[in-house]
Formats: sequence, C-alpha cells, structure tokens
Amino acid sequence: MPSVTHDDAPPLADLMPWSVAPPRLGRGWPAGPDAASLKARWDALLKADGPDREALFEPTRSRTLHSAVGQLPGQSSGTERLLRASGPCPEPVRVLYAPFDEQWLIPDHRLIDTARPELWRVADEHQVFMVETPSETGGPPLLATSRLPLLRPGRIRPLYRRPGSTEPNLTPGLADHLGARLGHAPTPPDVLAWIMATARPDLTVPLTGDPELWSRGVELGRRLLWLMRRVGDRPKLPGGRRPYVRAPLPSRPLTVDYDRDEETLLLDEGRISPVPPEAWDFEAGGVRVLEHWFTARTAQAERGTLSAIRPAGWPQTWTSELLELITVLTLLAELRPQQQELTVTSPITATELHKTGILPPPETTHRPASVLDHHEEGPEGQFALL
Repeated sequence: MPSVTHDDAPPLADLMPWSVAPPRLGRGWPAGPDAASLKARWDALLKADGPDREALFEPTRSRTLHSAVGQLPGQSSGTERLLRASGPCPEPVRVLYAPFDEQWLIPDHRLIDTARPELWRVADEHQVFMVETPSETGGPPLLATSRLPLLRPGRIRPLYRRPGSTEPNLTPGLADHLGARLGHAPTPPDVLAWIMATARPDLTVPLTGDPELWSRGVELGRRLLWLMRRVGDRPKLPGGRRPYVRAPLPSRPLTVDYDRDEETLLLDEGRISPVPPEAWDFEAGGVRVLEHWFTARTAQAERGTLSAIRPAGWPQTWTSELLELITVLTLLAELRPQQQELTVTSPITATELHKTGILPPPETTHRPASVLDHHEEGPEGQFALL
C-alpha cells in the first residue's frame, strides 16, 4: 500500500457513497463451478414432488416452495411459486463467488434468500463492482469484478448508479475538485483506478493533486483492474515462466499441495509448474486463493442433496481456469512493490474536502437511484414499476 505524509485521507465510504451488502444465497446448490450441473440440479428439483421437493430445496425462513417473489432485474425466470414450477432451468450466469473464483449461478429470485435486486438492476457490460475484502492476514483490501459479486462479508460499491455507465457513484463535486488540482478532469474509471492502486487496509484513500503521481497511480490501477476483472486480452507470463501441466491431472483430484523448492502445484499425482511462491501464498478475504479455489471444486457434498450433482470428473475447462488464475495471481503479486512505492505528495485531505463542501456526501447518494421507467415482473406474473 502507498506510503503517505498525513493521516487525513478520506474514507472510501465518503468517496463512493452508495454501497450494498452482498447477496446471501441461503443454500449452496443454486451456485457452482459448472453450469451443466446447475441445470441438472434444477431438473432434479422439479422432478421431485411434495416433501421430496421441499427437502431438496432446503427451505429457510426467507425462502420456501411457497414464497412469492418477482423476477431478478434483467433475468427471465418464472415467478410462479416453486411448489408448482415447471419448465427449463433459467440460463446460469457468471458470478464472482469467492475471491478470484468465478462460478455460475441460477438467476432465479425464488432460490435466493437475499438477492439485492438493486445490484442486478445496474449490472451490465459497463459496470465495475468494487468489493471490500477485509482481512487481518493481508491481501488486497479491495477486489474489482465485472460479475455480480457474492462475496461476504464486505460491502459492494458499484462504479455506476444506473445502467449504461451513467451517474457515477462518486460524491458530487469530487471529480471537479480533483480536476482543478490536477489540471484535467479525471473520468470515473480513472478515479476507480486510483482507488484500487492506493486504498489502505482501513479503507481510506489518499488523494493527490500531483499530476505526475496521479498519472502513475491511475496507470497502475488500470492494470490491477484488468487483471482482476479478467476481460479483454488474457494475461500471459513470458515464456519459461508460464505455468503448464507437467504431469496429467487425475480424473478427480482430491488433494492440493505445493512444493516450494520446485515451485510446483501438486494435485494428487498431477503437476503444474512453474507456480511462484507469491501465487501460492496469495491471500484475499482471509483465505489462500488457490487452495480455496480448488476446495470449491472438490469438497464432498452430502449424498442425496442437489449439491451432490456435479461433474463426474475434472473438466478440462477447470484446468484452463486454474492456469489463468495462477498467472493472474503472479502478475498481481508483482505489482505490490509498485503500490508500496507510491508516496503521496500534494495530498487532498478529508479536511480540505469538508471545507469545500464536497464532504460529507449528500444523504441521497447513499441510496440507490430510482429507475422510474423500468418494468419488472412481480410475483405470479404481475408487473411492478420502480
């Protein structure tokens, strides 16, 4: 994290005022690393009747087979009660299930205890979700993703308050004040990039009026965002440093380990190398990322549950995803020294922002924007105007 010459950096919560608590599924089976398994789980649920369907569903106080809820914004699932539901599975969507772990989710409001529709409403190809990842063991304090995030417990701060990259989630006047100090008005993605590069573990963000320093921080933040969002060109390491499968992975590996001397990831008798120690040791949200990613795909599920419906073996796509994840973690670890070298000069302090009236942010900026012309299907096919 950058060093600073002051202790008056503004909190992230003041710079990006609108935040949303993460969604809460309430049951594990509607999400998983394999989309085909989710469709098979849905089919198994609908084939069951009465008490069997109820047991498979895993009801909670928030969701039962009798719950009446509307569609998730932008999705096309049914709205009849699950007790009498029929038809194909809603098409699974990609989500960020855990730090650096993109999985699939059945986007059906009836399956999710707390779905946070306000997040779904602003999720599109322009959106960037910033996710707070508090941890006492190190790791980045913030993650960024283009997928709907399901990580808990940190709050989620979308870059935009409305679809179509309109109305940035920045306290009013901040960009203009930065522009006056820097000599040019930064765009919302520029501000986001600076935040990603400089945010501290306590989620304060040192700001600067130094144009050269700002430019360096923004460029660094853009690379962090590119690696975390994993959109566009795929990241690669130079030849000789790229991880490869050196010994074939078994059809269903059960254990993961690491040989630090050989820089090799061990999946039973399977071997992947080179894997730098920085990638193996990389933590986020209090978990070692590579271990957590592997466990999510191999942990045993209780027999007779929908979660037990999963691939019979280890899909090739998982190997490809693992190799890319190793690459991403390696490149992110290499950026940490550059972040630490950012010494903030010409600081723009919280006191300064309060004196200019930019802080505190208006109360309305803490609430989601209304979408008055947006129709969504409510329970049992009714429509709601938001």
